[in-house]
Amino acid sequence: MHARFLVIGGGLSGLAAAIRLARYNDSVVLLEKHHRVGGLNSYFYRERQLFETGLHAITNFADRTEKKAPLNRLLRQLQISRDQLGICPQIKSEIFFPDRETLIFDNEFKTLESEISDKFPNSIDGFHALVSHIDQFDPFTGTFPFISTKEILDNYLKDSLLTQMLLCPILYYGSSWKNDIDFSQFVIMFRSIFQEGMFRPAGTIKDLLDLLVDKLKIHGGELRLNSGVKSIVTNNDKVTHVVLTDDTEISCDAVVSTIGLQETREITVPSEISESVERLSFVENIYQLSTVTHPRLPADRTIIFFNNSDSLKFEPPASLVDYRSGVICFPTNFKALDQKKNFEVRTTHLANYHLWSELSYDQSDYKNEKILLSETSLQQTEHYIGSFAEDIIFRDTFTPLTIQRYTGKKEGAIYGSPIKIKSGKTRYENLFIAGTDQGFLGITGAMLSGISIVNQNILAGS
Repeated sequence: MHARFLVIGGGLSGLAAAIRLARYNDSVVLLEKHHRVGGLNSYFYRERQLFETGLHAITNFADRTEKKAPLNRLLRQLQISRDQLGICPQIKSEIFFPDRETLIFDNEFKTLESEISDKFPNSIDGFHALVSHIDQFDPFTGTFPFISTKEILDNYLKDSLLTQMLLCPILYYGSSWKNDIDFSQFVIMFRSIFQEGMFRPAGTIKDLLDLLVDKLKIHGGELRLNSGVKSIVTNNDKVTHVVLTDDTEISCDAVVSTIGLQETREITVPSEISESVERLSFVENIYQLSTVTHPRLPADRTIIFFNNSDSLKFEPPASLVDYRSGVICFPTNFKALDQKKNFEVRTTHLANYHLWSELSYDQSDYKNEKILLSETSLQQTEHYIGSFAEDIIFRDTFTPLTIQRYTGKKEGAIYGSPIKIKSGKTRYENLFIAGTDQGFLGITGAMLSGISIVNQNILAGS
């Protein structure tokens, strides 16, 4: 079999890349190894009820009048209207360092500015200077060595607590580095989370995925589920074909891989030397309650980012889970969102992939530790937001092994490798990397990555 263009990985980046290719080319095939698309942002069913995975919120909120905003550019490239997507903005979110300080932010940047002015008056001038620096910095062009964001923030803000508080949401929603993030990545995330804001689609993640799959098929693209790629075969400086796990061979003119840089290298023949980098992994818990609203839980908070240690430690913990910091998300606390769905609380913490991997050899121990994880996270969350354990009707827990199994991400590292390839180019002239390891972050960023790699490296030359 021959296809002009192959896209490997049916996550949001892969779907966007395939749709963009199919708009201008025939014979576009999207290969997904699982039985449904979505990757990190997908869904599953329990007792005929849909539960979302991955999706807390989508960054880069923008009003429809802001034509150049990333969200609106993305929708234009995919020929999707805002009404089809449904835009439900966050209510407001919080950075919570117990017994120390709290910062509120929403989709109006002036809210965060006001909070910093009130609570860190000695740092507000430095914050304005930092924002000016961010506004003038172009993170998408040039090749820079790693620039420590922490050092830059400390230099501008002169307050380590404020530095840590601003870093907390950005690290949890996009960093693949320990205790820091490259400044170019920080600029992308700062704009996405603080200057633009967060929202979620009006429907479920399944509705969004169905919309994208339909768009792919309308343009003539083909989706192949249960079609994992065993190897990408090259000759000299070009990919000639791929071999699927069932030994089917598909020749092609070009390949866009969205499964990760190292993950792609490891299935490319001849294979390249594996990188040796430390990756960051997480655990996540879902608690669904018996009611649509809950009188004791926050109705005006969308996401809480918290840290209760003396300093924020964003690194692989020495134990299975680090409960000292994390994320508490309320997926139903968005403006204009249909409130028919039962109230949910979701929690995220840093985890040690290697310890979870060792534990998995004994399924009884693995299961018991998942139960302990769910209970410990629940107790900690109740300490922050109030009691709700007696109203839980469903719960589930994902470990780094769960994430690795269903997404293919090495070590369950949802933000991939610290090594990013901004150009998307590899040593092979017709093999390109899109998605997290290309350097665009978040759902909007991942989809824009797929589109930009196609635009710059394939459509520009056609």
